[in-house]
Amino acid sequence: MKFSQVAGTILISAATAVGSIFVYSKYFQKEPQGYYQNGSDAIPVNYASYMPGSTGNTNLTPPTDFQQAAKIGTPGVVHIKTKINPKQLGNNLQKRKSLLEEFFGEGYDEGDGGRRYYTPGQMASGSGVLISDDGYIVTNNHVVDDADEISVTLSNNKYYTATVVGTDPSTDLAVIKIKATSLPYLLYGNSDDVQVGQWVLAVGYPLNLETTVTAGIVSAKSRAIGINRRNSRTAIESFIQTDAAVNQGNSGGALINTAGELIGINSAIASPTGAYAGYSYAIPVNLVKKVVNDLMKFGNVQRAYLGIIYKDPNTMTEGELKDLKMSRDMAGIKVLEVPPTGAAAQAGIKEGDVITKINGVNTSSIPELMEQISRYKPGDKVSVNYLRDNKEYTANAILKNLDGNTDIVKLSVLDYLGADFVPLKKNLSENLGIEGGVMVANISSGLIKKQTNMKPEFVILKAGATKIRNIEELKSALNGKKQVRLEGFYIRDRYANIYYYDLNLANSAEF
Repeated sequence: MKFSQVAGTILISAATAVGSIFVYSKYFQKEPQGYYQNGSDAIPVNYASYMPGSTGNTNLTPPTDFQQAAKIGTPGVVHIKTKINPKQLGNNLQKRKSLLEEFFGEGYDEGDGGRRYYTPGQMASGSGVLISDDGYIVTNNHVVDDADEISVTLSNNKYYTATVVGTDPSTDLAVIKIKATSLPYLLYGNSDDVQVGQWVLAVGYPLNLETTVTAGIVSAKSRAIGINRRNSRTAIESFIQTDAAVNQGNSGGALINTAGELIGINSAIASPTGAYAGYSYAIPVNLVKKVVNDLMKFGNVQRAYLGIIYKDPNTMTEGELKDLKMSRDMAGIKVLEVPPTGAAAQAGIKEGDVITKINGVNTSSIPELMEQISRYKPGDKVSVNYLRDNKEYTANAILKNLDGNTDIVKLSVLDYLGADFVPLKKNLSENLGIEGGVMVANISSGLIKKQTNMKPEFVILKAGATKIRNIEELKSALNGKKQVRLEGFYIRDRYANIYYYDLNLANSAEF
């Protein structure tokens, strides 16, 4: 073959190859998705931590197998069923001033008194977590609230009757007990180690199904959603938020990590329909441990207080924030008032200080602060980091109880009533022409809810024949009584009507 023919063949082949590459790159090769915006002059963009052409992505987590975690977790989670019997509730209503009373004298019964109300029986179900081999179970307060009968079924279908050890509406936790031994139970993990993006599993009995395991990731920490305020004036919320599917019946069940350790108690869902819609909330186990230990040891929670008054920036208007020299993105909790007998005052913390850490843990939000303080009991010492005039200081505070001391708070008759009690404000008492009274601020689980149809903002004026002007007088009047009639009025009525509620205290503990 002549040289010219060989050269021509090579040139044709090269031209063909170049043309093929051009046509392929222009019309067939796909651009890296998301790398360029539309338009030739656009700025290149991409997903975080990923660039096309890299040799590998060390940030990617390999696929996780949940079989071992599920195998560990499911035997320690139980199915709880509750029954609330039908109840006859009653209140006697007396018109305070009526024409018949004016004519016949006080005490005339117009026929309104003695009305009876009935509540139908109810049955419900939830979940619980075994925390010991001898039958102690942690669950949600709302699962066992007001239950007359509680039954527990284990994952092996063995059935037991349970009793309530203690409840805490403020955290929505409860401890119940079954008579059994050698039971499987979950080990506590450490919720402080939980990270956003971490795989977690929810284990429980949703929708009356058998043991069910769902998986998701932690989508946020230290969430407050306001749900516990329905039952307690001192509500504590610092939820772990996940996207593991949780439905009705999952309440009280376990949130575990991939090692099968308990890191939270599933408690609530965010949903416009009442069914799972993407977010679920669990009480962190480090808070659970403290509440459970107190309920088992004392029968109630020994709650500590730092002794400061603050407001949540997220609930305030721009004008309120400006007046208080606050912002929504403050890296701490601004102290608005410091009661003189509280722990903070004695530690030297003043109005205007910004608390940033408790025992070295950042507290940039109110839920974070609440969770940290709630892990301690009265008498415990904590270090508090705070800012004053842009300088950081550290103080040691000895936490106190609500009474302003470090004594163990024992259960009283008021605890069994299941409500929060607040002294009537002096100016309101004077306007109404009464000496004082005690207002029922919140009603959770207890005798008031079980035996009456009393509503919040009821002001107690008498317990039996004893006038009530403050909380101590109410407590004293109820101590040792088997039955008592509470007399009072509702704030909304402005003392126009008098109501009577009869309580049976005979089945409560000795006071």
